[in-house]
Amino acid sequence: MAVLVEVKNAVIKKAIIDIGDRGFLTASLHLDYGVCMQQFGGFALYLPKSFDHHRLNSSAGHFIFRVLQIAGVERWDQLQNQCVRVKATHSGVIEIGHIIIEDWFNPLEDFKE
Repeated sequence: MAVLVEVKNAVIKKAIIDIGDRGFLTASLHLDYGVCMQQFGGFALYLPKSFDHHRLNSSAGHFIFRVLQIAGVERWDQLQNQCVRVKATHSGVIEIGHIIIEDWFNPLEDFKE
């Protein structure tokens, strides 16, 4: 039996990058057709070191995941007004760290792998 595929126009109501309750990085779009809505995405884009299949194949995924993790939030839009610790020189920020726990993110170190 053939599956009916329709072409529709949609408005993106939300674009979310998050860690979510499954513990890995995902991205999704919330699409509004006017009469109903659907979600697109939700695939695992990055598995952190706690997963058996972790590999640093995506520097973008690793960067986004670690920034969310350091800030203690699940979604990119929750970053605003969050507090982090910073290791910096006059010329720039070297690392950001979680405000309470001892967890630091230094992209130059992480991307050496």
